[in-house]
Amino acid sequence: MTQFRIMVSRHSAFYSPLISTVAGGFLADEGLEPHYGGEVPPSTSAPALLTAGEIEVCQGAVSASWAFLERGETPPMVHFAQINERDGFFVAAREPDPNFTWDKLSGADVLADHGGQPLAMFKYAVHKMGVEYGSLNAIDAGTTAEIDAAFRAGTGQYVHQQGPAPQQLAADGMGHVVASVGEAIGPVAFSSIQGTREFVASDLGNAFIRAYRKSRQWVNNASAEEIAVKEADFFPGIDHSVLADTIRFYQGLGCWNPAVEISKDSYEAALDVFLHSDLITKRHAYEDVVVAPPAG
Repeated sequence: MTQFRIMVSRHSAFYSPLISTVAGGFLADEGLEPHYGGEVPPSTSAPALLTAGEIEVCQGAVSASWAFLERGETPPMVHFAQINERDGFFVAAREPDPNFTWDKLSGADVLADHGGQPLAMFKYAVHKMGVEYGSLNAIDAGTTAEIDAAFRAGTGQYVHQQGPAPQQLAADGMGHVVASVGEAIGPVAFSSIQGTREFVASDLGNAFIRAYRKSRQWVNNASAEEIAVKEADFFPGIDHSVLADTIRFYQGLGCWNPAVEISKDSYEAALDVFLHSDLITKRHAYEDVVVAPPAG
């Protein structure tokens, strides 16, 4: 079998369409031996690993290419398939609040994920919900693990996390999910699969996209429980019911739109988000960042 190496910028059930190319056996069906390497370490970057030939694909976001374009450089990678067409973060509170409204964040201590894209999306969601982001006491507790630990230790009235972390908080009686950032923002090019142009044009790229199309169809149509069983080994320490509930929510949210292509409309929405936070200076062309997926 041909070795096929995958890494991600973040590891979450949110990325089930990619994880399940491995967990569901779809890459193996194409004669590929998958290696899921987890998150890209801070000492390197996805573009560096891709261009060095150390991995075949990596989960990322179209926004990753904008940093190169802002410097007048050609991005070394292209984005050729969407993973999520919604933001996958949640807001959890210490107490149940079925009547939560976003203005309750004003003046509150909020453990916000300060990663570039998650924070930009959170700021945009707050803005769309009619709240001034500066009115929040937004706390930067560090990494995803440190954010979780800080909230569990008593810091913050609210926490901003990707699933299944807040759902596990709820299962442990430590928090209660009160809002979805994805619901607040709507369709947006949140995460994608990136590779080199050479990979996209290769036989290996064609084999991957065949597996990915099948995986994407499966995570949309299979029961959340079935997907959770297949992915259980990827989420040690997460209760099966928590993982299934998270997957079920993402299915219902429409994150995994059956289309593999990255739509121009979702790309333009992502530009709106980043311009709102002054993270980019202009609207970068879709064609400079996105290519069509291999024919398969």
